[in-house]
Amino acid sequence: MMMKGRLRWFIVSLVALATIINYIDRGALGFLWPEISKDIGLTKTDYAIILNVFTFAYAFGQTLFGKIFDWVGTRLGFILSISVWSAATMLHAVASGLGSFAVFRGILGVSEAGNWPGATKANAEWFPIRERALAQGIFNSGAAIGGIISAPIIAYLFVFLDSWRATFVAVGALGFLWLIPWLILYKSGPESHPWLSAEERDYILTGQRNKDTDEVAEYAPTSGEILSRKESWGVILASFFIDPIWWLFVGWLPLYLSETYGFGVKEIGLYAWVPYVGAMFGAWFGGLLAQNRIKAGWSVNKSRKFVIGLGGLIMLVSLLMTMKAASPLFAVLLMAAILFGFQTSIGNIQTLPSDFYSGKSVGSLAGFAGTAAKLAVVGLNFLIPVITINSYAPAFAVGAALAILSVLSVWILCGNIHPLKPRTAKVA
Repeated sequence: MMMKGRLRWFIVSLVALATIINYIDRGALGFLWPEISKDIGLTKTDYAIILNVFTFAYAFGQTLFGKIFDWVGTRLGFILSISVWSAATMLHAVASGLGSFAVFRGILGVSEAGNWPGATKANAEWFPIRERALAQGIFNSGAAIGGIISAPIIAYLFVFLDSWRATFVAVGALGFLWLIPWLILYKSGPESHPWLSAEERDYILTGQRNKDTDEVAEYAPTSGEILSRKESWGVILASFFIDPIWWLFVGWLPLYLSETYGFGVKEIGLYAWVPYVGAMFGAWFGGLLAQNRIKAGWSVNKSRKFVIGLGGLIMLVSLLMTMKAASPLFAVLLMAAILFGFQTSIGNIQTLPSDFYSGKSVGSLAGFAGTAAKLAVVGLNFLIPVITINSYAPAFAVGAALAILSVLSVWILCGNIHPLKPRTAKVA
């Protein structure tokens, strides 16, 4: 069989494809907004309200779907998440005003959030420890690729269909098409998947043993106990501080280019994709570097902290330089470096729940971290208009501070990164 020995890589590639679709679906509203606002008379203020409804729902959905994935498993969790978000995208076609757009956008936010704890859980189930950062990087590169290709795909569909309503239907259909290979390929976890060779099954399951402790990570505490551990708060706070850096560009890059350089829609389209190329390469780099260091004999603790710290340093330097960017090309190239550093760090931060816990706790901690991260983004959305009246330099300064705090959260609170044990565990 073509997949022999490589089934886990087909699984993570399919999750990455879901992430690409996730970004196409969420991006459709922004790209189609000029037509929507002209057609039904909505304003920029209405757009801001709809954006914040999505963000709040997205924050709530991280925790909700983290628990759902732990309850029903990876296979059914993804089926539920992508079915609901695809249907919500299609429902945008019948929206007629602020209220209906806000409702459909809220449903989209809750359900799209499931993609992230679901991917973390799939990673924990299907990959040995030394490959998890690379697998997470492949998954995260889907967000970058989605950022690169969403504009031309949506533009092509709009021109071809000549209707923003029909475009929402077409974009939403992509998720339902994704379900076909998912249902065929993801029959179960690696313990019992009928297509998995004995060699690959043994490689996956044996590799989930941390060589630093020589014990299988089987600690799956309740939510209350998860939140009582400082290591969990290291993950949550690292996510809280780092995520607004990504959304600074996802949400505000077009306005930055417009207000700083006087760009129109055409010029924004020519420049705005560049930072996501850096993000794509950063996602791969962070995963490969962590895998390389672990293979070279570094501990998981040293490898994770080194790669997260390196990504933080790249972000810090690039954000400070962006404050004085002399041209739009130099600015977006620096932003590509920023998102390169972001993805270098975030892939390793997102593997931490599976480094500390197992089973029904991985998705829960990933969900808590995701909720915290999106609440930070909500705060950023309120802050940016206040501090960027004269220039965007203060926003980049805030981003630099957040990069430092994210790294410190891991270095200080996460302690020795290895599978945790119950506090009541007896020492032999």
